[in-house]
Amino acid sequence: MIYPVVLAGGSGTRLWPMSRSLYPKQLINLYNAHTMLQNTLLRLSGLNGLGDPVVICNEDHRFMTAEQIRRIDINNFKIILEPAARNTAPAIALAALILNDDFKSEHQDDPVMLVLPADHEIKNIEAFHEIIQSGAQLARQDKLVTFGIVPSSPETGYGYIKKGIKIDGSDPAFLIDRFVEKPDYDTAVSYLESGDFCWNSGMFMFKASAVLSEFGVFAPDMLEKCRTAIKDGRMDLDFFRVDKAAFEAITEDSIDYAVMEKTANGVVIALDAGWNDLGSFDALWQTGDKDDLNNVTSGDVLVHNVTDTYIHSDNRLVAAVGLEKFVIVDTKDALLVAPRDQVQDVKKIVTRLKAQNRAEAIFHAKVYRPWGDYETIDMADRYQVKRITVKPGAKLSLQKHYHRAEHWTVVSGTAIVTKGSEEILLNEDQSVYIPLGTMHRIENPGKIPLELIEVQSGPYLGEDDIVRFDDVYGRGKRADTK
Repeated sequence: MIYPVVLAGGSGTRLWPMSRSLYPKQLINLYNAHTMLQNTLLRLSGLNGLGDPVVICNEDHRFMTAEQIRRIDINNFKIILEPAARNTAPAIALAALILNDDFKSEHQDDPVMLVLPADHEIKNIEAFHEIIQSGAQLARQDKLVTFGIVPSSPETGYGYIKKGIKIDGSDPAFLIDRFVEKPDYDTAVSYLESGDFCWNSGMFMFKASAVLSEFGVFAPDMLEKCRTAIKDGRMDLDFFRVDKAAFEAITEDSIDYAVMEKTANGVVIALDAGWNDLGSFDALWQTGDKDDLNNVTSGDVLVHNVTDTYIHSDNRLVAAVGLEKFVIVDTKDALLVAPRDQVQDVKKIVTRLKAQNRAEAIFHAKVYRPWGDYETIDMADRYQVKRITVKPGAKLSLQKHYHRAEHWTVVSGTAIVTKGSEEILLNEDQSVYIPLGTMHRIENPGKIPLELIEVQSGPYLGEDDIVRFDDVYGRGKRADTK
């Protein structure tokens, strides 16, 4: 069986303000109706011999990740939670250990892992499936397979793999000569002209036992700490939460550096299937549907005398005049304007936002929670107004605040409100006042979303002024435990 292992732990800082720390690019729909994570799983549909997927994500994204998987009718899956970012090598080691242990206990054949980042686009699905089957054959021979992308241009933003000797009986497969870092432009041109190099895609196939064997040789300390993180970990609702202290003790490293550049069993398979790593707005422009002047637009956009430009609007009209090779991204709480050839530096803006403790680096205007979402629609000194949506059957934690009072008005749906020792049923156009310090909770008992307006008042309105007393989603007592 082939088991997809999806790496979904990134933060996507180069796509700010569309991508934020608590709602990163793999969880948003960048180029079609599905999110990047959903597309990663959906493009495997129809592939023979496929097992249940394993998804590795940051613990802050766990509820959104699980919900997005269920929305595409995948109900059997594992989610492994990382308490901190440690790059791809520890994530892959965790998945390999868990899959290997599962199959040993069930006395089944060694699973083949198909490792896929959650932020790629692949247009030719048929060609992709054919290459996966070729990779599986080599993986079952204890080869560590990576997929190298046949380059179409002299890209300087990708690492490269030099192909070695061709493997007999396999048209697209070669031994790995070496991995090379991101080149300058002239070097990238020479790589393209030689035909000996592929872009490093970050996609892999290998048996769990085979990659664990190589971890044992080349990264034994990392492997042992991953074992400890699993041994001392625990199930948390539908998620496996590895031990925080053991995992954070691991040195950050990629699978390329930790294993693939050192192993003698590495193989690269050349893949030509319309691949793109959607890691920047320039990449979104390159892959997007263009108008007659090479502009890619989404949302309410009007242009005049604009060429080679990417414009995205979330909710209001964006008009542009006289621009060439620009990026404009307008969200409800932030606007980005940059030349297309400088969008790699967007992450420097994110660094400055984080240094200033700006919420725009972390949250969108709409903040997603396991019970639904909320959006701030007005805010000033001593008051804040939010639009709150609670999913059918969901309920917020039982909580109280030390610095603010709240007034809730139901816009649509039905609410059960706990207020101290009272339980109150509210319908549309009805409201309730929650005084400061009063224990409270809101629940949606209905079959349609509950929408309400919340008006907060008080001297401090931060989200960390929440003390939880009961929570069906297993979150900690304070709000900063997510």
